[in-house]
Amino acid sequence: MSMSEADRVAHLKEAQNKAIALFKEIEETLIRPGLSDKTLSAEVAALGKERHGLETHWHKRIVRSGPNTLAAYKDNPPDRIIGEDDVVVVDLGPVFEKWEADFGRTYVLGNDERKIKVRDALEPMWHKIKAKYRQRPDMTGAELYSIAKSTAEAEGWIWGAHIAGHIVGSFPHERIAHDQIALYITEANTTSMATVGKDGFMRQWILEIYLHDKSREFGGFFEQLLTVD
Repeated sequence: MSMSEADRVAHLKEAQNKAIALFKEIEETLIRPGLSDKTLSAEVAALGKERHGLETHWHKRIVRSGPNTLAAYKDNPPDRIIGEDDVVVVDLGPVFEKWEADFGRTYVLGNDERKIKVRDALEPMWHKIKAKYRQRPDMTGAELYSIAKSTAEAEGWIWGAHIAGHIVGSFPHERIAHDQIALYITEANTTSMATVGKDGFMRQWILEIYLHDKSREFGGFFEQLLTVD
């Protein structure tokens, strides 16, 4: 039985809903001071497997705190102990029944006003950028990257990455290597985002927000489905 675009969208939405439930439990039961990034990452993996039937991630788990939140995705920063007054970023690519989710959130421990400010800026900015994308969904990846970066800078933040998102789909999705610029929301991608992929379906996209405060040595991160409501 062939799959329709609507079926594919529904599967991606269901995968994200499962990721939301996983992250809710992570926030309520695991995020705390006194353990290392690596220990928290291991606890996240165990929780996913034991409570959510999660066996596969399509990208490496990102669990980082403090200055480590400024590191690029490809980096492997040194392990550190999460403090009483800290910021923690969790970025996961869980695969639920062969469908990929890509979900990221930022958590703040303590009462540091600047850390709280970055956390609270992330989701509203995501929606602001999405609204601009919705005005012209056939824009290029480069155009959306420019919108994302300028939106962050207009609010006094440093945009902390060379991308603002990427495609997502069934596992394994169309290969997103660094030489496949058209699969990223990035400055060099001059291809319309409203493009059919190699699987014959419209490409579906994740929008990522990277806000950095380099003077205070921490950053915030937020991501979820852009093209599936």
